Amino acid sequence: MKKFGLFIVGLIALFILLANVGPLISLAICLAILYFGFKQFMKSESTGAKIAWGSISLIVLIVAVSHIPAILGLVAAYVLYLVYKKWNENDEIVSKETDPFSNFEREWKELNKN
Repeated sequence: MKKFGLFIVGLIALFILLANVGPLISLAICLAILYFGFKQFMKSESTGAKIAWGSISLIVLIVAVSHIPAILGLVAAYVLYLVYKKWNENDEIVSKETDPFSNFEREWKELNKN
């Protein structure tokens, strides 16, 4: 039942991620332009160039922030990663021996430690 729930959550996250591939690509492009604009802003020495690069960076920042579907796509990718991690997790079942002699030996070791 646990695997079925993980499968359903993973399937929903996969559909959300696939639906938001376009906004994710445009967000990546906006962030690359923003990075380039910020680097040019820091390198420029004239006031006019600083104003130009600053305004370009501000416009691109506003466009990047407006990509809410891309942020949902990033969240879906993270959920998909968590589902993948949980799916491959091994459940270790620790069973105690019911043999009375092994229980006695374990208890005797506990008593001798103290």
